[in-house]
Amino acid sequence: MSSDFESYEQDFAVLTADITGRIGKVPKLVGDEKKQMVANVEKQLEEARELLEQMELEVREIPPQSRGMYSSRMRSYKQEMGKLEADFKRSRIAYSDEVRNELLGDDGNSSENQRAHLLDNTERLERSSRRLEAGYQIAVETEQIGQEMLENLSHDREKIQRARERLRETDANLGKSSRILTGMLRRHIQQRIKLAWLKQFLVMAVHTAFLWEVQ
Repeated sequence: MSSDFESYEQDFAVLTADITGRIGKVPKLVGDEKKQMVANVEKQLEEARELLEQMELEVREIPPQSRGMYSSRMRSYKQEMGKLEADFKRSRIAYSDEVRNELLGDDGNSSENQRAHLLDNTERLERSSRRLEAGYQIAVETEQIGQEMLENLSHDREKIQRARERLRETDANLGKSSRILTGMLRRHIQQRIKLAWLKQFLVMAVHTAFLWEVQ
């Protein structure tokens, strides 16, 4: 299971490195080349999100005693993903302003206030996104704790069931032993009775023989 996580991890590292390089190129390009670069980055960001989802599913399948290390790495990757998305937003804002200026023939000086306002809104959105991410992480960790508790309860239940089965087996063995001892005692009593009757018969036979000889 951890080997699958590490494979996704390597793919994520390669992909994010490529995304970082492409985001840095966006402001330096022009025209169709820039549009194509923006589209490529959007596609790669979506692939990175899907990789994170796969990695998170793998973490949930890892045994609780080994899950902590992988959960910590997941938090780091999510932070990295958030930074990439923020950088891309800034790059797209600059790109949108440039396209608008090209269409309107604006030299860009009149849009400084708008750009500053957009950047401020972007930072607010990023802060909100980080708070949501923190809340989501707390929910995930709470779910993991709940799963661990359920697993522990399941193990305890299995132990109790095994103990009950051993008690039933012990009771059955005791019952069987009791029946065997009772049978042995009954046979012993029967043998004693037979011996007593045989002894009495022999005494009577000897007595009868003695009387015949006397006569």
